[in-house]
Amino acid sequence: MDAARHDEVRKRISQFPKVPGVYLMKDREGRVLYVGKAKDLRSRVASYFQPGADLLNTRGPDICRMIEQVCDVDFIECDTEVDALLKENRLIKDIQPPHNVALKDGKTFPYIEITTRDDFPGVYVTRTPRSKGTKLYGPFINVTGIRDAVNALQKVFKYRTCELEIREGDESRRHFRPCLLHAINRCTAPCAAKISKEEYRRDTDRMKKFLASKRSTVLRQMTREMDSASEELRFEDAATLRDRIKAIQSLSLSGDVHEDVQPEVFYIDPREGLDKLADLLSLEAAPRSMECVDIAHLQGDETVGSLVCFIDGKPLKSGYRRFKIKTVDGVDDYAAIREVLTRRYRYAAAGEELYPDVILIDGGLGQLHAGLEAFSEMDMRPPMVISLAKREEEVYIQAKSAPVRLPRNNAALRLLQQMRDEAHRFAQHYHHQLRRKKTFEKEVGEGRRPPAARKTRRRTDGG
Repeated sequence: MDAARHDEVRKRISQFPKVPGVYLMKDREGRVLYVGKAKDLRSRVASYFQPGADLLNTRGPDICRMIEQVCDVDFIECDTEVDALLKENRLIKDIQPPHNVALKDGKTFPYIEITTRDDFPGVYVTRTPRSKGTKLYGPFINVTGIRDAVNALQKVFKYRTCELEIREGDESRRHFRPCLLHAINRCTAPCAAKISKEEYRRDTDRMKKFLASKRSTVLRQMTREMDSASEELRFEDAATLRDRIKAIQSLSLSGDVHEDVQPEVFYIDPREGLDKLADLLSLEAAPRSMECVDIAHLQGDETVGSLVCFIDGKPLKSGYRRFKIKTVDGVDDYAAIREVLTRRYRYAAAGEELYPDVILIDGGLGQLHAGLEAFSEMDMRPPMVISLAKREEEVYIQAKSAPVRLPRNNAALRLLQQMRDEAHRFAQHYHHQLRRKKTFEKEVGEGRRPPAARKTRRRTDGG
């Protein structure tokens, strides 16, 4: 990298926030060369470009060669370091940057799985959750820690971790010999009818509440017990409590099962998703063409809209569209949605082209109403408009007064989530492009960098 380009990159990095996040190093053509995570974005990325940095010894020869190609660095802010790690994992798997060695394979982060449909639910650590009848927590980034946590919690809640099929009405259980876990008081042995279904359910319900809580009260109590054991010179007991505390603390190193989706874990057949969606929306046949709209901005700045197209449940990249919002000032997602829908579908409303079978809007009831307002001003309306709300993942349908909440592994929901996530990715990409362009033009105006070289058109007339 030449010295001038190096200085420009350093100036850009000096404006990075000092927060957790993911950074993307790009070449002159905008191709992502490397994706990394950071607890402090500015400090971490700046360390690559310090004049005295010994990258050959600290990062290796491949990173040294890569830095010479870097012409720009982008970033995505995250709430926590855990969120940054999960975002890094997802981006590396999706983009496959040439200079990332780890995380390119199909290996996934594990979950804690509770089999809610069983008479006596089991608790497992798994990378391949069952397709239905389970309650999931995670994904967890500390694999060893989460296994230790499940073992530690078993001493308290005494759940089973075996794969036996145990039914309440099976009288032969009374003659079954339980395993060693019952003998050491870590399982209540439902396999041998040592506990009723109701009592066992109460224990697993307490376990689920514990996993969903912040666990601070339990950790404080365990810390007091550890300190007391240490003062009484019961060092073995203190060490055991210390290990349990560390294991339970590792439960906080997790993502959200809905937000941090690992598609390779929850793969769905597009045909199944389309058939389920037809049932959900009361359509006569499975939809073939679907489009999804999303809005992106940073506190109202550089607001953009994106539209992605899916045909037969698969993305059609040539059908993607992006929109720079022209008529909205400040933060007004509803108005931005109305503008995008009006610009995109004005020809369909005039009968000059066809509407897609389903139009999906990223958002909740307010976003759906904004979309319907835009269509109400057109001569022809689309056959089906719906929205998908984040977090609760509720589906709002134009013909229904109440939202529909589908099971997490429902094929229709997974297809809608895939469309929503692709629209969000596409919108964020365009938003970052406009932000970089605005920064570049500002620096050119301030004389901090030269204007872009004007491309000359090659003559082809022989003159």
